Amino acid sequence: MIYSKIISTGAYVPRRIVKNDELSKMVETNDEWITSRTGIKQRRISSGEKTYQMAAKAAKKAIENAGIEKEEIDMIILATISPDFFMPSTANLVQAELGLVDIPSFDVTAGCTGFVYGLQIADQFIKSKQSKTILVIGVEVLSKVVDWSDRNTCILFGDGAGAVILKSSNQEGIICTYTGSQGDLREFLTLPAVPLKNPFLPIPNNNGRPSNISMNGKEVFQFATRIMIKSISQVLKKSNLSIDDIDYIIPHQSNIRIIDYASRKLKVERKKFITNLDRFGNTSSASVPLALDEAHKKKMFCPGNRLIMVAFGGGLTWGSALLNWTI
Repeated sequence: MIYSKIISTGAYVPRRIVKNDELSKMVETNDEWITSRTGIKQRRISSGEKTYQMAAKAAKKAIENAGIEKEEIDMIILATISPDFFMPSTANLVQAELGLVDIPSFDVTAGCTGFVYGLQIADQFIKSKQSKTILVIGVEVLSKVVDWSDRNTCILFGDGAGAVILKSSNQEGIICTYTGSQGDLREFLTLPAVPLKNPFLPIPNNNGRPSNISMNGKEVFQFATRIMIKSISQVLKKSNLSIDDIDYIIPHQSNIRIIDYASRKLKVERKKFITNLDRFGNTSSASVPLALDEAHKKKMFCPGNRLIMVAFGGGLTWGSALLNWTI
């Protein structure tokens, strides 16, 4: 039987650190207010690096760490909600940066769940024997779509990129995945694109909605606490495992209170949840692979450990992946 397994990780974050005290000079807030409500102390912000450039840097580290030739990669799947262009895709730009040719590369847009969606898609391509080695990236430059005058959102988000290389194997890696979405809840977390504007409209549309993230924090919090539990429970059910069989959970790094709630509800020790949002904030599609890479670098995982990655985001979307760690 053919399985897919993660053979390496890589990450990249901008050098520029913006602490809570710096934000207090821009909006009515302070470090204690932000920390107590979110758990975030600082975030990384691009000083000019584009989305595809950050993604390529994370990808190069993953390739280096895998010890493979880059030409072995036969597909690139990239998750982002902050691309540099609608067309070409960010994955196409990364392909060019890596010097790869004649392979499929495409973007996935699923909000903060994007990386998990990408992982699920890659897993299916490998299990169906259509690909052997796939680069999966989660990357965001959210600083360009944040309203820096809105204290409800500007305190949350940061920039970064994380990547993994998934490879065909006879050894079980990804055990199962679960994803879902609920479009009727779309207004709770949005990022508008280009407004409709053409000379054939009966009434000219010269305004449109600003291309900034907007969020109903209360509704998203209620959704997230519910769906995070469901997503974890679903992969456990599909794999006939219990929560006691899981060594670590890598959650989307959105809000520490959501993670604490999940820990209590699942009756799981808090130390099993990998977190780094205090230093990186919410990096949307990049948050899970960033946390995974950091934990791997710290040698927190051992071969044979069972991990669950779980995320939720705009759409509204959600997803989880359960895997055996083999590195």
